[in-house]
Amino acid sequence: MSMPSKQHHVRYSRPIRSLLTILTVIISHVTVSATPAASIASSIDYRYFVAGGTCAAISHGITTPIDVVKTRMQANPEKYKSLLPATATIIREEGASSLCKGLGPTLVGYGVEGALKFGIYEVTKPMAVLAFKNMNARLKRSGNPGMIPFLCASILAGAVASMVLVPMESTRIRMVTDPEFEGLGLLKGLSKLVDEAGLIQTLTVGMTAMLAKQIPYTFGKQVSFDVIARFLYRILNAPHAASATLGESLSKSVSPEFVKWSVSVLSAMFASVMACLLSQPGDVILTETYKGGSSDANNNQSKASDNTQPEKKPGFRAVSSSVYARSSEKGVGYGLSGFFTGLQARFVHVGLIITSQLVIYDIVKQLLGLPATGAH
Repeated sequence: MSMPSKQHHVRYSRPIRSLLTILTVIISHVTVSATPAASIASSIDYRYFVAGGTCAAISHGITTPIDVVKTRMQANPEKYKSLLPATATIIREEGASSLCKGLGPTLVGYGVEGALKFGIYEVTKPMAVLAFKNMNARLKRSGNPGMIPFLCASILAGAVASMVLVPMESTRIRMVTDPEFEGLGLLKGLSKLVDEAGLIQTLTVGMTAMLAKQIPYTFGKQVSFDVIARFLYRILNAPHAASATLGESLSKSVSPEFVKWSVSVLSAMFASVMACLLSQPGDVILTETYKGGSSDANNNQSKASDNTQPEKKPGFRAVSSSVYARSSEKGVGYGLSGFFTGLQARFVHVGLIITSQLVIYDIVKQLLGLPATGAH
């Protein structure tokens, strides 16, 4: 196994440095006031991690067939042009069971990723709010920081979760796009990746692409869900006819649980649109980074020339240029449209994932004794 180069370390040190900077700023301002910081530390609740892992594993697992079609459309747009014809082609050529390829890495990877993403976001959010309050007090500034603390919490949560997700997502995409990974399970697929590229590269390759997808995705999903839910509950709690709130008026005709469920669904639907649009370019770059088996001739030539050296994946800039070059001869607009390949399938995929995920998250939270998002 070859040792990682100095350039390899430099490539991934920048996003990690940025992550540590955000964490340092939050911690430094929180520790200005020891009592609130201690109170927040004692309030770290495992139930957020359990709810996040449960909802992520279920929502990603049930949408695996759509994810397979979406990944094929991004990896081979010439063959798989639109959602329904692509699905029919895959079933005709490979059988219906092929739509469940990568289910193992999806359940494990996104289960752990969801636990970290939701848990870290919920734990970091009050710390970030406190940090900005302390910073405003030290700078003698007034005003509400708005969504900035939520943004910082989502960036931190998305970045940490990305580090765990990289090897799982790499394995899943190879299982979907590379014939050499046909029929391999999670452990065998990971082992094959390590044999091909080495442990370090397997754990870090595509990290920049993963961050480019997961950070906008986390912000669009969790911050939008949080803000919209709070907004809807504010409307429900506003005084209505005869000093009764709208929520109290609705509770006379429908149950409070139905009202909470409706708020969760509406907020989740909006969040799914935001997350899909913001993270689509990063998702295309990620698929292009990890895909394999797209050119058998090139693969065979590469293996014949050197069977001992691990295959080097292209960097973030090279992959982005490759995606842009697909249609750039027709104009800048066509070149940029390459970053939105498979958007139709992804709207369906991400819409189902996020809507079901956030609704399940709120249900599990309430079953564990936590309040619904935005209700407190």
